[in-house]
Amino acid sequence: MEQTRIESNRMASSSSTPIPKHYEVLEANDSIQPLQSFGKSPSGRGRLGTCTGIRIAGTGSYIPQQVVTNEDLAELGCDSDWIVQRTGIRERRRATKNQATSDLAFEAANDCLRDAGVSAADVDLLICATITPDYMTPSTACILQNRLGCVAPAFDVNAACAGFMVGLVTAAQYVRSGMATNALVVGSEIMSRTVDTSDVKTYPLFGDGAGAALLQPCAPTNSNGLIRFTLGAEGDVHALCIPGGGSREPLTAQTLATGRQFLQMDGRTVFKWAVRVVEDSVNDVLQTAGLQAKDIDLVILHQANIRILDAAISHFAIPRERMFVNLDRFGNTSAASIPLALDQANREGRLNRGDLVLLSGFGAGLSWGTCLLRW
Repeated sequence: MEQTRIESNRMASSSSTPIPKHYEVLEANDSIQPLQSFGKSPSGRGRLGTCTGIRIAGTGSYIPQQVVTNEDLAELGCDSDWIVQRTGIRERRRATKNQATSDLAFEAANDCLRDAGVSAADVDLLICATITPDYMTPSTACILQNRLGCVAPAFDVNAACAGFMVGLVTAAQYVRSGMATNALVVGSEIMSRTVDTSDVKTYPLFGDGAGAALLQPCAPTNSNGLIRFTLGAEGDVHALCIPGGGSREPLTAQTLATGRQFLQMDGRTVFKWAVRVVEDSVNDVLQTAGLQAKDIDLVILHQANIRILDAAISHFAIPRERMFVNLDRFGNTSAASIPLALDQANREGRLNRGDLVLLSGFGAGLSWGTCLLRW
């Protein structure tokens, strides 16, 4: 199997090696306003919460070797200049025919465990965020759990491009409650198999890849872990959907012939909704934490479209250099996009001890998740 990994200067260590300094507990000097109550966010769009006493102890990622440039798509009728101007995407990765989502997840998971200096045997919770599972059942997380050889609860999260955020919040609560001490969250997708090559406006958007993060407990303060998070959904099956293949539209010769197995998207509706929900949810987490946009050190949004990213942060006057962008190289990788970007930012030295990081994912459902994370 052809494989390539985003290489980085990892700290080689065993599970008994002390945690690297950049993962030590931060005793922050800034004052984070305590959350007075859980419940509806100020905007009324989602549920608000906090989960301190956890840290991200390691990150990892995996991208397939094959690079597909915009020029490679010209024979399909795709215009390279249009793709760049409308999306910011110049290339994306493609999995081989022999690779499944769990294969990408396995590589990203191992990369993450190496970074954290943790053995797979020590993983006691495994969550896989994906909408491109190996099978309808069992879950891809269970397949990954078997390959890693860990004894742990394992389950999938199907929240599309918000999937990693839902998985991250879920894992953080397991760790905070004491039910897990090494919670592995993986976002893995082979999106290239969900889109129709004849759909020249949708097909160029998506790429394949995987990213992972390992969560561990640490001494709680008001300003470590998930300082604030908000999760929400606005059910709209028509805006973004793969209609064929479920119990409502089982795959038949007719559904296959009409392309119902492929992703269908109302791009304009999704664009307007995404910009609005990011703005509202970011306002919610900042306002309730007593922070301002200027306090954020790095922004990692779901890598959907450069126009969405720019529009989403324009309200907050956040400098472009504080927003991490890699969709020009990897395209939209759905649930993998945030952990893939998080690992790359970590590898490139963009994340420093004590940094305040904003993460936000949004996609089919319609669903979203936004959090302020103390690195």
